[in-house]
Amino acid sequence: MPLHFTLDELAARRARACAAMARDNLDGLLMFRQESMYYLTGYDTFGYVFFQCLYLGADGTMTLLTRSPDLRQARETSVIEDIRIWVDSPEANPAEELRAILEEHGCRGRRLGVEYDAYGLTAANGRRLEAALDGFCTLVDASLLVTRLRAVKSEAEIAFARCAAALADDALIEARRIIGPGAYEGDILAAMQGAVFRGGGDYPANEFIIGSGPNALLCRYFSGRRYLDKQDQLTLEWAGVDHHYHAAMMRTVAIGTPPPRQVEMYKVAEDALLAVEAALAPGRTFGEAFDAHARTLDAAGYAEHRLNACGYSLGATFSPNWMDWPMLYHGNPIEIEPGMVIFVHIIIFDSERGLAMTLGRTSAIGARAAEPLSLLPLEFIVV
Repeated sequence: MPLHFTLDELAARRARACAAMARDNLDGLLMFRQESMYYLTGYDTFGYVFFQCLYLGADGTMTLLTRSPDLRQARETSVIEDIRIWVDSPEANPAEELRAILEEHGCRGRRLGVEYDAYGLTAANGRRLEAALDGFCTLVDASLLVTRLRAVKSEAEIAFARCAAALADDALIEARRIIGPGAYEGDILAAMQGAVFRGGGDYPANEFIIGSGPNALLCRYFSGRRYLDKQDQLTLEWAGVDHHYHAAMMRTVAIGTPPPRQVEMYKVAEDALLAVEAALAPGRTFGEAFDAHARTLDAAGYAEHRLNACGYSLGATFSPNWMDWPMLYHGNPIEIEPGMVIFVHIIIFDSERGLAMTLGRTSAIGARAAEPLSLLPLEFIVV
């Protein structure tokens, strides 16, 4: 069984989840987030894109309802023993089969939490779920119950985050070896992802982001590749990934001589990054950390060129994205705690001048302050 954590650690996580259910007066939890299933049991798959639910009772009882391709997947990667299969057919309604399972577990008339905020629970399946359980039990939105537990990492999880950060560093080193006039974006991506794979890492939960020339001002993945010009700019956002744990980084690289404005943008971005990292202290809030970003950029005259969020928690996440809860934005009251892993990205896009500047890295929160996990220096990379 390829478990990545000890049985004791997984059992302790489930015990904390059961305690959280008791606090919220829940008799059970219906999980549709793959992250929750992986965190509590080790279960590793992408079968969550179909109807799949892990039931966790307040007493620790577990039953997984999934499709046949995931039967062996669950047996081999998790501690789940009770695995039920729903069969594909034109009349299939796995929500009805879930109700029968819940009847077995004595859930009629009970109060059950549901992970509604889950990529594994589409609106269509959510409607099926509510129709099947209407009058059977009371459903309560418990989307954050396990997610809140996942936000604070154990020592074993931090170790995976450190490995992921080392892989992210390796990816940047490989990119720098290739970046230059005439370099092809596809070769840069291949080198970066190859470095992660060679180091024993995983696919990221979303695509690496690459854009050059005018497209350096885009911070989402898009299709299409180009060759770098003698005078150019290249924005990269990527993550090292180890056992699904992510450590993201972000850089804008100048090819040729950067204009003075872009050099200034880097200095402001570095000041903002360091200001946010200084604010990532236990007892402070995610909103306060964002405000450090806003104050720095606004004071330098870049208010209209910044974004309304500057980072988020990271952990073991699955497609379609590696962003985790909570996020760095103004007014977010969630407190920063030791054991959190947080990615800070400073993004400055000057559309009028066609200039981009980004700078980002991942930190682990210690007892008093944030510790950047990347070992590479902060610098404006000019090729």
